Amino acid sequence: MIVVAIIGILAAVAMPAYQTYTQRARFSEVILATTPFKTALGLAIQSGRITALAGADSGTNGIPPALGASGWLASAVVDEGVIIAIGTADVDSHTYTLTPSLTPPVQWTEGGTCVDVGLC
Repeated sequence: MIVVAIIGILAAVAMPAYQTYTQRARFSEVILATTPFKTALGLAIQSGRITALAGADSGTNGIPPALGASGWLASAVVDEGVIIAIGTADVDSHTYTLTPSLTPPVQWTEGGTCVDVGLC
């Protein structure tokens, strides 16, 4: 009886931790999808092709076009210089944003709903 109680307690503690770990692992794909945008946008800022965030959108100034759904990623796009990646419903449609500074070296500010829940 004691063994059954101990197993029940361990399962009650381990299950939420496992679910959080699984969701973080899935959301890492959403974060990784921002890499080509981050590289291209950083190079465009450092080379002087972009001097204001207002002109920096997907498909311009060497920035790749927007990405569609793939795996855990619903979409990824650069809008007004801000990289926005959205996860699928499997990761609760959380968002991940990166906002660059306009002075080299480029510094990135993370944001989005993933910050509040600890996914990024």
